Amino acid sequence: MPDEARTRGADVGPDMVMDAVTDAGPPPADPPSLGGSIGGGAGRGARPARPLLHYGLVTTAYWGFTLTDGALRMLVLLHFYRLGYSPFALAFLFLLYEAAGVLANLIGGWLATRYGIQRMLLVGLCTQIIGFLLLSALSPEWTAAMSVAWVVLAQGVCGVAKDLTKTASKSAIKLTAGAASGQLFRWVAFFTGSKNAMKGVGFFLGGLLLQTLGFQASLWVMAALLAGVLVGVAAFVPPLMGKGRASRSARELFAKSRGINLLAVARVALFGARDVWFVVGVPVFLYASGWNFTMVGGFLALWTIGYGLVQALAPALVRRSEDGLSTEVPAAQRWSALLAAVPVGLALAVALELPRLEWVVVVGLGLFGVAFAVNSSVHSYLVLAYAGSEKAAEDVGFYYAANALGRFIGTLLSGLLYQWGGLLFSLSGSAVMLIACWAVTLALPLRLPRPLAHPLPSPLPADLRPLGPLDPPDLPPALAPAGTPQAPQETRRVRPAGPT
Repeated sequence: MPDEARTRGADVGPDMVMDAVTDAGPPPADPPSLGGSIGGGAGRGARPARPLLHYGLVTTAYWGFTLTDGALRMLVLLHFYRLGYSPFALAFLFLLYEAAGVLANLIGGWLATRYGIQRMLLVGLCTQIIGFLLLSALSPEWTAAMSVAWVVLAQGVCGVAKDLTKTASKSAIKLTAGAASGQLFRWVAFFTGSKNAMKGVGFFLGGLLLQTLGFQASLWVMAALLAGVLVGVAAFVPPLMGKGRASRSARELFAKSRGINLLAVARVALFGARDVWFVVGVPVFLYASGWNFTMVGGFLALWTIGYGLVQALAPALVRRSEDGLSTEVPAAQRWSALLAAVPVGLALAVALELPRLEWVVVVGLGLFGVAFAVNSSVHSYLVLAYAGSEKAAEDVGFYYAANALGRFIGTLLSGLLYQWGGLLFSLSGSAVMLIACWAVTLALPLRLPRPLAHPLPSPLPADLRPLGPLDPPDLPPALAPAGTPQAPQETRRVRPAGPT
């Protein structure tokens, strides 16, 4: 994996830069590089080329994918609810979709490191198109059991596609942000927020397509849209972006830092707490309260779009620190506690059967969306802050495997709890999971592991290149260029980038 993400201390504190020293002599040759350029086209030792362009390309590609993924969820949910499927049967349709994501994230991170991010984006997009075509082959003449088995299989294919694409895209941000000091939190927040807003548009699009074109034709339209995105990725995303040395054993693949392991556990609880009401409970509750398909789809779309917008604004709501962790970790703890209070209050409202309950639930879930969005954005930032640059894709894949496991648990419980006790049980389950999430965040480390606190040097960009040899304490003697003096020198420290 290229180490350009370390050139400005991205692993120490995402907003810090390395110290530079001055000397009256001419500048020395750059130290040996530990990896190639982000784009992969400039060879070993080259600085990242056009990180903002690469960030924009990957983000745009994932927008197109997320638009169709959101539409697919609404298509399947509304189409089969209209056919008379029970809440548990509806949840069962999505189980393999979520379960496949656990394995896809783990393997996807390893594959992205082994073969490059562009290839994994292409594989994910092709797999999603195959899933759409499989779903479009569903025949109304099939038996209910055969139809369910076919849809579950096709949804599993789409689940693999989603998480391969997500892991590759998030890993690309870790790499590109390494070439733009101080941008990691902002870029992560915008990417995560905008893709969730796009998913909300997809929810609305799915309901609209189902109502105007029908189930089969809608899937064909979405497959054609993804084919266009596929061509763009193949043409413009650098072929070797993110390619590096992958883990050689399962033990190495799962040997993550304490911070990433704790975040993974918190992520399971966080997303389980959302999907336990989001997948089946609230849509069915609102439909049973007299809302039509368009209203239900519109609410879920607006909720997801608003949630995405808040995610994009999260850097303005969370005070930044110079080390990247000392204020961000306490922020994650505070927002987790606030989020846990919302489903507790909503469960009490449902138990008391307040008048106009559906609108009380809608307003309460709006507050849930704000707190959930900030939590999700801070977690997404923290995993990249804790992640090492050399195997960022594997670290991100491990983290999002936990994300998929949380969605799987939430989806399963969404059908079961609603069938057992209605919306009250769904919201109570959400409250229990969020209390567990808050408890786990209390143990998050405030400092990075020691090996990451002093990253090995990579070539500095021109605006931070030292005027003399690197300060010997910052450069191990084994790696010091020939002729580097060992005596202390007069130094000039570059001021750390301030809070973003």
